[in-house]
This record gives sequence, structure tokens and C-alpha cells, in this order.
Amino acid sequence: MQTGKINVQTENIFPIIKKFLYSDHEIFLRELVSNAVDATQKLKTLSQLGEFKGELGDLKIEIELSKKTITIKDKGLGMTAEEIEKYINQIAFSGAEEFVKKYKDKAEANAMIGHFGLGFYSSFMVSSKVEIITKSFKDAPAVKWECDGSPDYKISEHKRTERGTDIILYIADDSKEFLEESRIETLLKKYCKFLPVEIKFGTREETVKEGDKEKKVKKDNIINNPNPAWTKKPADLKDEDYKEFYRELYPFSFEDPLFHIHLNVDYPFNLTGILYFPKLKKSFEAPKDKIQLYCNQVFVTDAVENIVPDFLTLLRGVIDSPDIPLNVSRSYLQSDANVKKISSHITKKVADKLEELFKKDRKDFEAKWDDIKLFIQYGMLSDEKFYEKAAKFALFKNTEGKYFTQEEYLDKVKTTQTDKDKRIIYLYTSNTEEQHSFIENAKDRGYDVLVMDSPIDAHYINSLEQKLKDTSFTRVDADTVDKLIKKDEAQPSKLTEDQKKNASADY
Repeated sequence: MQTGKINVQTENIFPIIKKFLYSDHEIFLRELVSNAVDATQKLKTLSQLGEFKGELGDLKIEIELSKKTITIKDKGLGMTAEEIEKYINQIAFSGAEEFVKKYKDKAEANAMIGHFGLGFYSSFMVSSKVEIITKSFKDAPAVKWECDGSPDYKISEHKRTERGTDIILYIADDSKEFLEESRIETLLKKYCKFLPVEIKFGTREETVKEGDKEKKVKKDNIINNPNPAWTKKPADLKDEDYKEFYRELYPFSFEDPLFHIHLNVDYPFNLTGILYFPKLKKSFEAPKDKIQLYCNQVFVTDAVENIVPDFLTLLRGVIDSPDIPLNVSRSYLQSDANVKKISSHITKKVADKLEELFKKDRKDFEAKWDDIKLFIQYGMLSDEKFYEKAAKFALFKNTEGKYFTQEEYLDKVKTTQTDKDKRIIYLYTSNTEEQHSFIENAKDRGYDVLVMDSPIDAHYINSLEQKLKDTSFTRVDADTVDKLIKKDEAQPSKLTEDQKKNASADY
């Protein structure tokens, strides 16, 4: 057996890591399972390159619970004693020490993920002792490493014969919640649901038929989907595949999305994902926190306001990018030039997709307009670049249920609805039932009336009046029909004198 002391200035570094690095203790499971996935993926790569010539075998990662421990098992690369010394005792601890020195007086960390090898040490947030039992894919003896969170560690040879690594956590008294099966399953489904290697946690019963009889058999309970839709090529997916993935993301959603956008970018940054357009209620009470951010299929957060413009947070779906800057604990986004570039690109892709749908099948686009109108108006109000693109496909709807682009509507009304000052007057109703008589009066005069009844139409109208040349919006009940659009000459009216009086009295 070999014992040693990790070369750090701090007597016990883990309480400091615990305080400043990981604010949420549950993160330990994500970090350890992610490490196991990395070791497995690296072995697959070596096998493909011919540098590992053995059998890969079953590469499932297993999570096991006992009364006192959590064990994370993989059949990946494994480590030699020298690699334990390098990757566990030196790099990670020196990185942790540097982190503590730099950030011990700060509430937040600005270090980039991957700069330090700290993921493994999140285990000490919930453990009184941690053991590593590992055997490398190379021809070397198996190794056992153990540490109680102090700078002291023990390392010895072990009788393990299978390639891979077991991380054994002896759960501390203040973290017993993590020995509950339901708690671990919830965390695995939250953070590891789409990791690219199968993750086994316990077993499940299935009923199978044998002849005329049925019997129950136990099978591995696989937590995750290693090949989610966003990792595949759009050409390999059908519309039903996208809907099925939507139901996988949002199992309690009772409506299918209206349509989707598949993101697939490899330059100047890597970005994949699928964004869905749900139906938005007129109340505008669409829940946010529905877009999930991943980094190499590892869940990071569903609070994506820093990378997705505010109006796009009304969408649902997944964004995955290794180029999104995260703090060292992978818990939140950081301000970075890449974030702005990615945000702008996502906005452009959404606008391009909407324009494509509009041009490809206008009737279908019009049929969905009432459900996406709020989203598009919100985007046009909050993002100038989005407005420039959306102006081509944003629609006006009139009281007869017909739809027009901005350009089309201008052509429709400029002859009849230009006032004496050469301004084009767009008449609109905010409530077709309450303002019915005024709408009919305007139509009798030959005017057209738009329906502008969304919660943000007042703001939208104000914006359009600033952007559309020589244009004003007037509510159809703002005055008598004779005065809605002031002409040089009095216009003949189809109303009787009594009707005129009633219309005026109603207003």
C-alpha cells in the first residue's frame, strides 16, 4: 500500500470547494456520471482508431445503491496507478487549489469549465469518504484509491480483473437523502436523460408471453435515451419523430407543437438542437423555462435567458453546444462574445424558418397565424433584426378572416383609406363583438377593418406607426364613420339620419 499527501497549501480543501464551487449538492451525480461517459466514449474512439484491440463488450454505466453507499460503475478506459497520480492527485487538486486562491473571496466563479479537473471532487460534497477502484485497458494492475476529503490518500493494488472504474461514495450523515432510490432516479432523469451511453439504474419488471402464458421478467432499467433526435441529421427524421421527441421532453403536454426548427451548426461555433413552437394562449401567460440547455448531451439548465433572446424563451425544446461558456461547475452561463453570436444565430434561424414556412405553404401558415401571432409580434417589438425579417411574413387579419402581409395590405387600402393629409389610415377593432356596429358602418363606407385584439397589439400598433411611412392606426369606434378618415370632401353615407344619431350616441 502506498500513502501520500496531496501537495496543497490548504489543510482541507473540500469545505472550500463545497462552499464556493458547487452551490447545489445534487450536481455530484451529474459530474460523476459524465466522467464515466467520457471514459467510455474515449475507449470507443481508441477502438475505432485501432489503438484498443480488445472486445468492447457491454458498455452500460451502472448506478448502484446500498444502505451506506452510491457506486458509479463504468467499463471505459480505466486508470493505471500513474494515471491516478496524474489525474486525481495532481491535476485536479492543483486546479482546485488555484480555484480557491483565485475565488475564495468571490460569490461567483468565472473560471471556464474544463480548465480544471474538478468534476470528480464534487463527490466530497455528499461523502465522508470516496474510493476509486479501477483497472486500465492497458496491461497494468488494478488500483484502489481512497480519501476522506483531507489531503491524505491511500493507494494500493486491487484484485479487480475487469476493465473500467468504480467510484464508491460513502454518503455523509447530512446527505442521506441521496441514498433514496427515488431521489437518485429523479436526478438521473434530470441531468443524464440524454447522455450518449446507456445508464442502468436498478431493474424493472416486464410481462412477456411464452406460448399461451404470460410471465414477469426482470430487465435492466435504462434511464436515458443515448440517441436523442437533436443528435441526428434532419434528413433522417420524419415529422412524427419530432413529435415523439417533443412528447419525450414534455410528457404532460396535451397538444402537439405547431412546427419545429432543427438547429445544426458547426461554424463558427458548434450548436445543435430542436426548437418547437407551442400554441400560445391569448392571455400571453406562456410558461418560460421550457428550453433546456445541454453541453455535449449533459443537462445544464432550463434558464436560458442569457443565450436565447427573451421572446424566444416562449418556445420549447433543446439547445446543445460545447461552445457555450459555463462557470466551472457547469451550473450557469457566463457573459461571452460567443453567447451573443449564438443568440443572434438562433434568432436568424427562427426567422428564416418562419419565412420558409410562409413561402412553402401560405395557407397552412395562415391557419397557424392566430397561434403564433403573439410570439412574432413580441419578437418584432423586442429585436430589430427579427423585425426586419418578420416584416416579410407578419400578417394582418381583417374582420372577414382574410390575411395580408404589410405590403399587400398597403396596396389594398391606400386608394380608399388615404386621408386629406396623404396619410393612410388603418382601421382596426379590438373587440369584434362590442364594436360590431362600427365595423359594419366602416365596411358600408368601403373601408376595411383589421382585427387587433392581442394583449400586446397596442404596443405593436405604436411600433408600426413609427416604422410604416405616412401611416396611422385608428380604432373603428374612435369617431363617427364620417370622421374616421378625414377627406377633402364629405363622403356620401349609406346611413339614415337616425342611424347616424344612434352611432354617435353609442360612442
